[in-house]
Amino acid sequence: MSGARLEVRPLSGAIGAEVFGADLSADLGDALIAEIRQALLDHLVIFFRDQELTPDRQLDFARWFGDPIEYPFVNGLDGYPLIVPVIKLEHETVNFGGIWHSDTAYLPEPPMGTILYARELPPFGGDTLFANMYLAYETLSSGMKALLDDLVAVNTAAKADVSRTREDRIKDAPKDASDVETVAEHPVVRTHPETGRKALYVNVAHTAKFKGFTERESAPILDYLFQHQTRPEFTCRFRWRPGSLAFWDNRAAQHNPVNDYHGYRRVLHRITLAGDRPS
Repeated sequence: MSGARLEVRPLSGAIGAEVFGADLSADLGDALIAEIRQALLDHLVIFFRDQELTPDRQLDFARWFGDPIEYPFVNGLDGYPLIVPVIKLEHETVNFGGIWHSDTAYLPEPPMGTILYARELPPFGGDTLFANMYLAYETLSSGMKALLDDLVAVNTAAKADVSRTREDRIKDAPKDASDVETVAEHPVVRTHPETGRKALYVNVAHTAKFKGFTERESAPILDYLFQHQTRPEFTCRFRWRPGSLAFWDNRAAQHNPVNDYHGYRRVLHRITLAGDRPS
């Protein structure tokens, strides 16, 4: 795919593309913004290299595609509450969000997208994996689709594995989240509001059970779905460099930051864009 000014190179057969020809620190104009948005819809996650962005310019870029919102548990940068530092320090062994997930599925209106910009990186490792939830749904059997189409998932922020990935950041930059709703019910199969395609909308980090089922009853089907939705043929892997920016569609993609760089510091700046209630 290419446009008048952009070159879009797919990163895998399933998901992800690198976008060339855009200086995100400049005013892009309506036509280029529309091309970038279409690339996001086509590939679910898009990557830009060698960008030089101040916090203000990262926010400007984000606002061309949605409304930035605060992350519920961790404070943002000083003077920039909408930009959350995603940090793993040299002495830490657990990374922030280090499990397959779609962002904050436990909120009544989960984000439509996330924008992550690389500031400091280890000399190796720290890649991020992404998975296509359209393909995860479309490759299910007709019988499984019929079972799932009318089910509702109960999602929570309190699942132990994902809570552990937030502990260091909450300790360093705590935020009063007492008024945040941390349990939400969403369709197991959601319809993308822009493309109309169906996507599997459960994830191992947040989905505890099906509504009307016990956790024990739900577990066999959920365990199968968690393994199915991250099959290698549904994924891509992105290797970060300083100045790299990733922008993913949280409505139809999951991601997993690989925790393979103990002893090194990694710092990225994250902006979350407001979404709607899944349907």
